[in-house]
Amino acid sequence: MMRVEPILLEGHTAIAIEVKLPKTTLLVVTTDKGYIMCGALDVALLNERLSDRNIIAARATGVRTIQELLDAPLESVTYTAEDMGIVAGMTGREAIIRMM
Repeated sequence: MMRVEPILLEGHTAIAIEVKLPKTTLLVVTTDKGYIMCGALDVALLNERLSDRNIIAARATGVRTIQELLDAPLESVTYTAEDMGIVAGMTGREAIIRMM
């Protein structure tokens, strides 16, 4: 099952996506510029093998809901996200706001 819903943050709309898979759930909150995702995101792959794409993304681990993804501290971020002031330790919500 997949669920997609808008999330209003500081007057801007992001999109939350939840995909229920066997034994796991993929969680993503995205904007036009970038996204945050659950632990399934491979930030090292984005930074190393896909670096030419300049992807703005961040990962939070140990989250099971969209709300937890927004509230959790980020575990890792891409180099391009760092260039925007998004850093490990800030909340997913703070990162998404910077991506708007």
